[in-house]
Amino acid sequence: MTEQAFLAQIDEIIDGHHLLKHPFYQLWNEGKLTLEMLQEYATEYYLQVHHFPTYVSATHAACDDLEIRQMLLENLIEEERGSANHPELWLRFAEGLGVDREAVLERQNLDKTTESVRILKELARSKNVVKGLAALYAYEAQIPEVSTTKIAGLQNYYGIDSADAVSFFKVHEKADEVHSQMTRDALVKLCSTEEQKQAAISATQDAVFAFNLLLDGIYEQYCQAA
Repeated sequence: MTEQAFLAQIDEIIDGHHLLKHPFYQLWNEGKLTLEMLQEYATEYYLQVHHFPTYVSATHAACDDLEIRQMLLENLIEEERGSANHPELWLRFAEGLGVDREAVLERQNLDKTTESVRILKELARSKNVVKGLAALYAYEAQIPEVSTTKIAGLQNYYGIDSADAVSFFKVHEKADEVHSQMTRDALVKLCSTEEQKQAAISATQDAVFAFNLLLDGIYEQYCQAA
Protein backbone atom coordinates (compact mmCIF):
# COMPACT_ATOMS: atom_id res chain seq x y z
CA MET A 1 0.00 0.00 0.00
CA THR A 2 1.41 3.38 -0.96
CA GLU A 3 1.72 6.20 1.57
CA GLN A 4 -0.99 8.12 -0.29
CA ALA A 5 -3.39 5.18 -0.28
CA PHE A 6 -2.69 4.52 3.40
CA LEU A 7 -3.50 8.08 4.45
CA ALA A 8 -6.52 8.20 2.15
CA GLN A 9 -7.95 5.08 3.79
CA ILE A 10 -7.49 6.50 7.28
CA ASP A 11 -9.07 9.82 6.28
CA GLU A 12 -11.97 8.00 4.64
CA ILE A 13 -12.69 6.11 7.86
CA ILE A 14 -12.63 9.34 9.88
CA ASP A 15 -14.82 11.21 7.41
CA GLY A 16 -17.31 8.35 7.24
CA HIS A 17 -17.79 8.47 11.01
CA HIS A 18 -17.14 12.17 11.54
CA LEU A 19 -18.48 13.47 14.83
CA LEU A 20 -20.33 16.28 13.06
CA LYS A 21 -22.46 13.62 11.39
CA HIS A 22 -23.64 12.30 14.74
CA PRO A 23 -27.30 13.12 15.52
CA PHE A 24 -26.36 14.83 18.78
CA TYR A 25 -23.98 17.29 17.14
CA GLN A 26 -26.40 17.84 14.28
CA LEU A 27 -29.05 18.87 16.81
CA TRP A 28 -26.48 21.18 18.42
CA ASN A 29 -25.63 22.82 15.11
CA GLU A 30 -29.35 23.33 14.39
CA GLY A 31 -30.07 24.81 17.82
CA LYS A 32 -32.44 21.97 18.67
CA LEU A 33 -30.84 20.83 21.91
CA THR A 34 -32.34 22.11 25.13
CA LEU A 35 -30.09 23.74 27.70
CA GLU A 36 -30.66 20.70 29.90
CA MET A 37 -29.35 18.41 27.15
CA LEU A 38 -26.24 20.55 26.79
CA GLN A 39 -25.73 20.45 30.55
CA GLU A 40 -25.95 16.65 30.59
CA TYR A 41 -23.49 16.52 27.69
CA ALA A 42 -21.00 18.80 29.42
CA THR A 43 -21.23 16.77 32.60
CA GLU A 44 -20.94 13.40 30.85
CA TYR A 45 -18.23 14.27 28.33
CA TYR A 46 -15.82 15.48 31.00
CA LEU A 47 -14.66 11.90 31.57
CA GLN A 48 -13.24 11.82 28.04
CA VAL A 49 -11.56 15.20 28.46
CA HIS A 50 -10.12 14.15 31.81
CA HIS A 51 -8.59 10.99 30.35
CA PHE A 52 -7.43 12.35 26.98
CA PRO A 53 -4.02 13.48 28.33
CA THR A 54 -3.43 9.91 29.52
CA TYR A 55 -3.88 8.67 25.94
CA VAL A 56 -1.13 11.06 24.87
CA SER A 57 1.05 10.08 27.82
CA ALA A 58 0.68 6.34 27.23
CA THR A 59 1.46 6.72 23.53
CA HIS A 60 4.52 8.79 24.41
CA ALA A 61 5.72 6.11 26.83
CA ALA A 62 5.33 3.38 24.19
CA CYS A 63 7.28 5.25 21.50
CA ASP A 64 10.97 4.61 20.77
CA ASP A 65 11.33 7.46 18.27
CA LEU A 66 12.78 10.51 20.06
CA GLU A 67 11.43 13.08 17.59
CA ILE A 68 7.90 11.70 17.87
CA ARG A 69 8.19 11.48 21.67
CA GLN A 70 9.15 15.15 21.75
CA MET A 71 6.08 16.01 19.69
CA LEU A 72 3.84 14.01 22.01
CA LEU A 73 5.44 15.61 25.05
CA GLU A 74 4.63 19.08 23.73
CA ASN A 75 1.06 17.93 23.16
CA LEU A 76 0.85 16.56 26.69
CA ILE A 77 2.27 19.74 28.21
CA GLU A 78 -0.38 21.79 26.41
CA GLU A 79 -3.07 19.45 27.75
CA GLU A 80 -2.05 19.55 31.40
CA ARG A 81 0.14 22.55 32.12
CA GLY A 82 -0.92 25.20 34.63
CA SER A 83 -4.24 26.40 35.95
CA ALA A 84 -5.73 26.67 32.45
CA ASN A 85 -5.19 23.00 31.63
CA HIS A 86 -7.70 21.45 29.26
CA PRO A 87 -9.78 19.55 31.84
CA GLU A 88 -10.06 22.83 33.76
CA LEU A 89 -11.19 24.64 30.61
CA TRP A 90 -13.91 22.02 30.18
CA LEU A 91 -15.10 22.58 33.74
CA ARG A 92 -15.36 26.29 32.95
CA PHE A 93 -17.46 25.41 29.90
CA ALA A 94 -19.78 23.38 32.11
CA GLU A 95 -20.05 26.27 34.57
CA GLY A 96 -20.86 28.57 31.64
CA LEU A 97 -23.87 26.33 31.00
CA GLY A 98 -24.95 26.65 34.62
CA VAL A 99 -23.53 23.33 35.87
CA ASP A 100 -21.77 23.16 39.23
CA ARG A 101 -18.27 21.75 38.76
CA GLU A 102 -18.74 19.39 41.70
CA ALA A 103 -21.63 17.79 39.82
CA VAL A 104 -19.24 17.18 36.93
CA LEU A 105 -16.52 15.72 39.10
CA GLU A 106 -18.93 13.46 41.00
CA ARG A 107 -20.78 12.21 37.91
CA GLN A 108 -21.78 8.56 37.68
CA ASN A 109 -21.12 8.04 33.99
CA LEU A 110 -23.17 6.14 31.46
CA ASP A 111 -21.97 2.68 30.46
CA LYS A 112 -21.20 3.81 26.91
CA THR A 113 -19.05 6.64 28.21
CA THR A 114 -16.93 4.35 30.36
CA GLU A 115 -16.66 1.86 27.50
CA SER A 116 -15.52 4.62 25.15
CA VAL A 117 -12.75 5.58 27.54
CA ARG A 118 -11.78 1.93 28.04
CA ILE A 119 -11.34 1.37 24.29
CA LEU A 120 -9.21 4.47 23.86
CA LYS A 121 -7.05 3.64 26.87
CA GLU A 122 -6.47 0.17 25.44
CA LEU A 123 -5.38 1.61 22.10
CA ALA A 124 -3.01 4.08 23.76
CA ARG A 125 -1.47 1.43 26.00
CA SER A 126 -0.94 -1.03 23.19
CA LYS A 127 2.62 -2.24 22.67
CA ASN A 128 2.17 -1.17 19.05
CA VAL A 129 2.61 2.60 19.21
CA VAL A 130 0.96 3.19 15.83
CA LYS A 131 -2.37 2.24 17.42
CA GLY A 132 -2.09 5.06 19.94
CA LEU A 133 -0.99 7.51 17.26
CA ALA A 134 -3.86 6.52 14.98
CA ALA A 135 -6.37 7.00 17.79
CA LEU A 136 -4.96 10.45 18.55
CA TYR A 137 -5.09 11.41 14.89
CA ALA A 138 -8.69 10.17 14.56
CA TYR A 139 -9.67 12.67 17.25
CA GLU A 140 -7.39 15.60 16.50
CA ALA A 141 -8.19 15.60 12.79
CA GLN A 142 -11.84 16.36 13.60
CA ILE A 143 -11.62 18.71 16.55
CA PRO A 144 -10.80 22.06 14.88
CA GLU A 145 -13.96 21.90 12.74
CA VAL A 146 -16.02 20.47 15.58
CA SER A 147 -14.84 23.25 17.90
CA THR A 148 -15.72 25.98 15.40
CA THR A 149 -19.27 24.69 14.97
CA LYS A 150 -19.72 24.27 18.72
CA ILE A 151 -18.75 27.88 19.36
CA ALA A 152 -21.12 29.08 16.65
CA GLY A 153 -23.98 27.00 18.02
CA LEU A 154 -23.43 28.20 21.58
CA GLN A 155 -23.37 31.83 20.47
CA ASN A 156 -26.15 31.76 17.87
CA TYR A 157 -28.71 29.57 19.60
CA TYR A 158 -27.97 29.69 23.30
CA GLY A 159 -26.43 33.12 23.86
CA ILE A 160 -23.39 31.58 25.48
CA ASP A 161 -20.23 33.41 24.48
CA SER A 162 -18.29 34.27 27.62
CA ALA A 163 -14.53 33.73 27.37
CA ASP A 164 -14.58 31.00 30.01
CA ALA A 165 -17.51 29.15 28.45
CA VAL A 166 -15.90 28.86 25.01
CA SER A 167 -12.19 28.80 25.93
CA PHE A 168 -11.89 25.01 25.59
CA PHE A 169 -13.16 25.16 22.03
CA LYS A 170 -11.16 28.28 21.15
CA VAL A 171 -7.96 26.52 22.15
CA HIS A 172 -8.79 23.40 20.14
CA GLU A 173 -9.75 25.35 17.02
CA LYS A 174 -6.06 26.10 16.52
CA ALA A 175 -4.01 23.65 18.59
CA ASP A 176 -5.33 20.49 16.99
CA GLU A 177 -4.66 21.76 13.49
CA VAL A 178 -0.98 21.55 14.42
CA HIS A 179 -1.28 18.38 16.48
CA SER A 180 -3.17 16.46 13.81
CA GLN A 181 -0.63 17.29 11.12
CA MET A 182 2.26 16.27 13.34
CA THR A 183 0.53 13.04 14.34
CA ARG A 184 -0.25 12.33 10.68
CA ASP A 185 3.43 12.78 9.83
CA ALA A 186 4.39 10.48 12.70
CA LEU A 187 2.08 7.76 11.38
CA VAL A 188 3.73 7.97 7.97
CA LYS A 189 7.17 7.76 9.56
CA LEU A 190 6.39 4.71 11.70
CA CYS A 191 4.09 2.78 9.35
CA SER A 192 6.70 1.45 6.96
CA THR A 193 5.30 -2.09 6.66
CA GLU A 194 1.91 -3.42 5.60
CA GLU A 195 1.41 -4.87 9.06
CA GLN A 196 1.93 -1.47 10.69
CA LYS A 197 -0.36 0.24 8.21
CA GLN A 198 -3.11 -2.29 8.83
CA ALA A 199 -2.70 -1.87 12.60
CA ALA A 200 -3.12 1.90 12.21
CA ILE A 201 -6.17 1.48 10.00
CA SER A 202 -7.77 -0.94 12.45
CA ALA A 203 -7.03 1.39 15.37
CA THR A 204 -8.59 4.29 13.49
CA GLN A 205 -11.77 2.26 13.07
CA ASP A 206 -11.80 1.40 16.78
CA ALA A 207 -11.15 5.01 17.78
CA VAL A 208 -13.91 6.59 15.70
CA PHE A 209 -16.29 3.95 17.03
CA ALA A 210 -15.29 4.87 20.60
CA PHE A 211 -15.70 8.61 20.10
CA ASN A 212 -19.15 8.12 18.58
CA LEU A 213 -20.11 5.59 21.24
CA LEU A 214 -19.93 8.26 23.93
CA LEU A 215 -22.28 10.50 21.93
CA ASP A 216 -24.58 7.53 21.30
CA GLY A 217 -25.07 7.12 25.02
CA ILE A 218 -25.83 10.80 25.57
CA TYR A 219 -28.22 10.96 22.61
CA GLU A 220 -30.10 7.83 23.62
CA GLN A 221 -30.37 8.83 27.27
CA TYR A 222 -31.27 12.51 26.97
CA CYS A 223 -32.50 13.23 23.44
CA GLN A 224 -34.54 10.29 22.23
CA ALA A 225 -36.65 10.25 25.38
CA ALA A 226 -37.34 14.00 25.18
